[in-house]
Amino acid sequence: MESAATPDTSPHLSDFAARVQREASRRGFTEALRQVVLGDGATWIWNTATELFPQATQILDRFHAKEHLGEVGKVIYGDRPEGQAWIDARCEELDKGHLKSLVHALRSHIGQHKEARECIQYIWRNRRRMRYPQFEKQGFCTSTGVVESGCKIVVGTRLKRAGMHWTVKGANAIIALRCSKLSGRFQDFWERRSERKQVAA
Repeated sequence: MESAATPDTSPHLSDFAARVQREASRRGFTEALRQVVLGDGATWIWNTATELFPQATQILDRFHAKEHLGEVGKVIYGDRPEGQAWIDARCEELDKGHLKSLVHALRSHIGQHKEARECIQYIWRNRRRMRYPQFEKQGFCTSTGVVESGCKIVVGTRLKRAGMHWTVKGANAIIALRCSKLSGRFQDFWERRSERKQVAA
């Protein structure tokens, strides 16, 4: 798979970032009055978003944030019933934008569990992306679930059938065709392919 990040020493975008930029331009994202980038917390996503769309509001996927809290709760409490109550309370603090209370609750566990410290760092790093009450008031979506579900349907139903085995090259080729078909750009795909062949000849 190609690298998503643009190297610091490169004056050019990575192949992935260039593709994101083209797609955003094609869809009119750069002309939108309000731009939002949703992501799961991976640093490269925010670096790419900042590089390409510096004016966009960045939002950390709420489900991923809650997953982190759930993992920490399981480390601290195991399967004990009070663990779920602790997780629910932390998720409610997250939903209400009470990040200070959330961090305070985590802080009491950092001596025994490194995961609590790592979660605090994760929250601190992403705090501006976790202003969920404010985002909801603005009408912004705070979850990537629709996109992730779409990816599972588009990719998973085609590549993960019984007995299927793929090379990376083969998987990329069939997904390019499937995405072109499902996005209504199948004819464009073949026209571009034909043009490239003519240029190469």
